Amino acid sequence: MNSSRVYLLGLNAFSSVEAPDHATSARYHCLATLKGHSSYVFSLALAGKHLFSGGSNGEIRVWDRNPSSLSQNYIVSEGYSAVKSMVVLGDKLFTAHHDHKIRVWKIANSTPHQKYKIITTLPTVNDRCMRLFSAKNYVQVRRHKKSTWFIMWTQFQVWFFRDSLLYSVSWDRTLKVWRTSDFKCIESVQNAHDDAINAVVVSNDGVVYTGSADKTIKIWKKPDGGKKHSLVSTLEKHKSAVNALALSTDGSVLYSGACDRSIIVWEKDDGAAQLAVAGALRGHKKAILCLAVVSDLLCSGSADKTVRIWRKGSGRSYSCLAVFEGHRSPVKCLTAALDNNQSSNNNSGNSYLVYSGSLDFDIKVWQIFVPF
Repeated sequence: MNSSRVYLLGLNAFSSVEAPDHATSARYHCLATLKGHSSYVFSLALAGKHLFSGGSNGEIRVWDRNPSSLSQNYIVSEGYSAVKSMVVLGDKLFTAHHDHKIRVWKIANSTPHQKYKIITTLPTVNDRCMRLFSAKNYVQVRRHKKSTWFIMWTQFQVWFFRDSLLYSVSWDRTLKVWRTSDFKCIESVQNAHDDAINAVVVSNDGVVYTGSADKTIKIWKKPDGGKKHSLVSTLEKHKSAVNALALSTDGSVLYSGACDRSIIVWEKDDGAAQLAVAGALRGHKKAILCLAVVSDLLCSGSADKTVRIWRKGSGRSYSCLAVFEGHRSPVKCLTAALDNNQSSNNNSGNSYLVYSGSLDFDIKVWQIFVPF
């Protein structure tokens, strides 16, 4: 299968033209459909030889990434609320749940089929006790009613940064920073946005980006010698809620996906310190729900049930290399990786594996070959 459109970035709109050379087009197909979940697939994470998936019924599954045994999976946790987000650090799995908690699991490598043990639950008992009587830790959840921050975590996204810090955002409009060595909350930014925060990413130099239902993206950074994050700037261009964020591998480009069906590309102009709109990627017919970056590719998942693969060309042009079709419901989560089994033996291009989780209860594994 080949893509036939090239999308050219402009500040206000796009042009689209026929691809000049079909010989250089990507080749792709669905490698497998992983069945096992009996609820919506809300979150995915890759770690080594395994794929982790979280469902809306609280079930966490681990899948073997070996091509010959892709369908092999086992349940490592169940009985908790919906798993909204997950990330792996070393031998620990961090999962954010609908019941207002982040759970930290010890990944069991020696006995693959055994249930994972919980190391701790965040916020810890000490966190809750210390903040219970502090007025600044109360947030307004609806008019004339307030509640402590740990009660309101109905939606999470978690993200790791160097120095083993965990960042979380929530519909309670807070940005929190956790130290994973002792699982303490070391910073809490209250009212970081005017509405629910749906996404967070962190660059290698410590810059934090948050995307919100208030249609904005905010940039946070610690001043030199400072211990707390402060607001650097606010990016305003989307016409509706921002659902997903992703950074290019070198951190120079920020991608934001929203309910307005667009993916906005933010770059630094020559000599400029601040990000500015470089253009917008359009093609999805419904809201953008998730984004993932692998190498020089951007993957986007949408409520239109498709996954699109984008690659930057010369200047500010982007090409849509592929449109993955096959899910029967919105695509809620994505993750991707270089396909080492194929790329190491090929001098003409790279092969990638893209994993998509959907509200149809399925996970699909896609293979795409991209020529150099």
